[in-house]
Amino acid sequence: MAIRQRLIHELKAVGVTTLYFGSWLAALLALKQLILAEYHIEFSGMTKAVVGALILSKVVLVLQHVSLGNWVRCRPAWVDVVLRNALYALGVLVVLLLEKGFEGRHEHGGFVASLSALFRQVDMPHVWVNVICLTGALLGYNVLSVIRRHVGGGVLVRMFLTPLPEEPAAGKPEKPD
Repeated sequence: MAIRQRLIHELKAVGVTTLYFGSWLAALLALKQLILAEYHIEFSGMTKAVVGALILSKVVLVLQHVSLGNWVRCRPAWVDVVLRNALYALGVLVVLLLEKGFEGRHEHGGFVASLSALFRQVDMPHVWVNVICLTGALLGYNVLSVIRRHVGGGVLVRMFLTPLPEEPAAGKPEKPD
């Protein structure tokens, strides 16, 4: 593939993946805004969500090419999905903890003190909500990746862009193709 074609392919992959994770993050932000509005607390974080979606997309696209070893390769596809999802979720947790540690290091007198304070404060549930939501997004992405590898990307896209076939009526056998 020429450099121009590879660049276009990469930009398309990052764009589609960013839209996927961006929609999950937008839903998470909407839920946060609705919950916080009940307590008359203003919340904004759209820029952070867009940057987060871009970073998450690129990291997931890179990690998708990392082999988990022969043991996983010889197992059913769900093993790969579960293992990748667990590793990615752990990575999300670590990154969010690092982010919170850096954010509060001046307030608490250092990075370690900031992390320690995070576990004692009310901000830890915020971290867990983000981890849970992003783990759900990663699970969906990993499942779709397995399906795409089995049927091909073009088939998967066409499957979602065409109407569903008619279901046979109850009790009537299907017609052979």
